[in-house]
Amino acid sequence: MIALAAPPVAPTPDTNPRSITELTQTVSASRLSTWQRCRLQFMFRYVTGIKKPPTPALHVGTTVHSVLQQWNLARWRRTALDINAIKAIFDQAWISQEEGIEWDEAEDGARQSAWAVLETYFRYTPIPADEKPEGVEVSVEADLTSHGLPTLIGVLDLVRAGGRIVDFKTSARSPDPEMAVHTHETQTTAYAVLYRETTGKEESGIELHHLIKTKVPKLVVTELETAGEDQITRLFRVMEDYVSGLEREAFVPAPGLQCSFCEFFTECRRHR
Repeated sequence: MIALAAPPVAPTPDTNPRSITELTQTVSASRLSTWQRCRLQFMFRYVTGIKKPPTPALHVGTTVHSVLQQWNLARWRRTALDINAIKAIFDQAWISQEEGIEWDEAEDGARQSAWAVLETYFRYTPIPADEKPEGVEVSVEADLTSHGLPTLIGVLDLVRAGGRIVDFKTSARSPDPEMAVHTHETQTTAYAVLYRETTGKEESGIELHHLIKTKVPKLVVTELETAGEDQITRLFRVMEDYVSGLEREAFVPAPGLQCSFCEFFTECRRHR
């Protein structure tokens, strides 16, 4: 069984300014995904360390994640949380994380939507109430220096009984299953490598639990097979590109549709 991390505290931001040397010693799935998406965005976020206030959508996602974390920890400890206890956790999480948000919609509506999607999840979750997790919010790392790569680090949201890795996501629309598998491959493959390095055994599968914030909330579960050798090879190639690109300071923009919701659009337009 994976060692459970300490009771959760506010995570240390992964966006503080860092040197190239620091960034090439370790790497996380989120940093790799940002690197793949846009190298200039990566520079603004991790090298320069520009701080941006959380968006309403990010606040909702963080709050939902905090509640699910406590729910999973309670099941790991074999303690019961009724709906009133869960609602109290939700209220506290919402208040503790709302500072600095520029609401582009009514806050009350966003709060009601976040709670509604959680109620939907607890009603339709595929996880049996009596299933004890292997691990919750587990900080893990994989030493890949033998492959000439940095140490891979990460936190696993949930590892179900039998070694099934679960990652929680909030979304405004239902994902296409094939697209979800494709767009999250770097993250899910990294989690598989981390699990194998930590436990010495192969994961039994990976699940993406999408909590959909539509008018009528939905839960969409996308099931993935275990990571194959081709996926792990691609992950290692991405890591190689990450290291060599950082060493060359290849911070080039990647203009596209994603720019319309990039928090660094203004900085990108001004960058020379």
